[in-house]
Amino acid sequence: MTKPAGNVMGVEALTEFLAEAFPQVCDDFTVEEVAPMRLRVRLNVAERHLRPGGTVSGPSMFSLADVAVYLVILSMIGPKALAVTTNCSMDFMRKPAAATDLIAETRLLKLGRVLAVGDVLIYSDGLEAPVARATMTYSIPPK
Repeated sequence: MTKPAGNVMGVEALTEFLAEAFPQVCDDFTVEEVAPMRLRVRLNVAERHLRPGGTVSGPSMFSLADVAVYLVILSMIGPKALAVTTNCSMDFMRKPAAATDLIAETRLLKLGRVLAVGDVLIYSDGLEAPVARATMTYSIPPK
């Protein structure tokens, strides 16, 4: 598969898809920017995302990375709800700021016919250094 030239879904379409396909978590995330092979999404941090001490939990950061790669793939190929994570490698590099939204800067490294690989840097809103990094591989369902 040749890499598509542009996005099939933008901010509004991705937001609508998330609300329809995943109503249980759609309010946790805000799609902020979509560009070819790139996406920025925010985790709207709430009490349920915090661990003792007030910082965002590791599972919440994983969820942000997973959703970010899923959405950047969908932005390029359209709404394929059955695309699934097949691999993840995640580094937690520093403590996130207390009770602060997290932002995932995401880029697709490979978009193939069957597999897609994405890279995510996660930042605490307002801080320059990333708090985590993830590389994720997704399986894309056949047409």
